[in-house]
Amino acid sequence: MLAQFRGEVIVISGPSGAGKTSIARRIVAELPQVAFSVSATTRSPRPGEVDGVDYFFCTPGRFDRMIEQGELLEWATYAGHRYGTPQAAVLRQVEQGIDVILVIEIQGAAIIKAKMPSAVRIFILPPGPAELQARIDRRGGIEPADLAVRLCQARVELARARDYDYVVVNDQLEEAVTKVTAIMTAERCRVTRQVGLLG
Repeated sequence: MLAQFRGEVIVISGPSGAGKTSIARRIVAELPQVAFSVSATTRSPRPGEVDGVDYFFCTPGRFDRMIEQGELLEWATYAGHRYGTPQAAVLRQVEQGIDVILVIEIQGAAIIKAKMPSAVRIFILPPGPAELQARIDRRGGIEPADLAVRLCQARVELARARDYDYVVVNDQLEEAVTKVTAIMTAERCRVTRQVGLLG
């Protein structure tokens, strides 16, 4: 009998509008041994969001304690609220042989890589700056000043793509999903992932 695979942390990053969340959602829906990491946040739930499913909603005080007690793999502040990756759930799923996808920004990705050197980092690129801007525009409800900030941040993030293990251009969603899935499949074939298989 073959030994069980050890799961791995898969970090997916990219600029706003690159399609990283869409890719991750498709992979989680299609592959049984893959899960999303549910983040903790200090913001209030939006209509339809479920605690423990969409986010772990907590008070600022609780979030402070999570930081102090080392319960978060990484955390950051965005739009006045804090977001972080709970450590216990990620480690538990990895031990169960489940690959855990974290869709996080470049700062969080660097922290994860420092704490978990075996984490696989995939950077999602848009096909070009014009398409990136068009995708952000299509979301609607974005003020011109906010659009300018997002595009400026995208340039900063794109400059960090070389820090990642893999780069995937998301021109067509289906093709991008196929490529990311192929990367994850290849990573499962690494000798270090075959716990006990080689004796």
